[in-house]
Amino acid sequence: MNKTRVLYPGSFDPITNGHMDIIERSSKIFGEVNVAVVKNINKNSTFTLQERVEMIEKACKHLDNVKIQYFEGLTVDFAKSIGCSTIIRGLRAVSDFESEMQMSLANKKLDNNIETIFLVADEKYAFLSSSIVREMASYGADISEFVPEVIIDEIKAKYSNK
Repeated sequence: MNKTRVLYPGSFDPITNGHMDIIERSSKIFGEVNVAVVKNINKNSTFTLQERVEMIEKACKHLDNVKIQYFEGLTVDFAKSIGCSTIIRGLRAVSDFESEMQMSLANKKLDNNIETIFLVADEKYAFLSSSIVREMASYGADISEFVPEVIIDEIKAKYSNK
């Protein structure tokens, strides 16, 4: 296993099995995976920052080399602050590639020492997004195939109150 410390940033609103696939695969390749929940003031999140962190902690409990934290601001600044020079990003489809490539190039302009590694999503998760999970949950659909089992009740509870 590579001893590299990597950063996997995202909104994770909520974390999905697609995210978990990227985290678990990264944890087998790299020495430390820092999953970082982005506090984005421009997005209206369904789950609070604390709820998202707690759900990820539950979902990643079995992974010894995964740390969960949150940040606000530029990803490259956060990466530097925790000693990471590598960012992990997941790609589901060609449409993801364009925006992820733009973000990667912008990060490279901000800090030439930051590298981005893309992991292609497992085909069974290529369609999956947090917004799809939120929509399904809002209608009471079965989301058990799409999110870690340990957080299903929290997601259902969020929508039973709406």
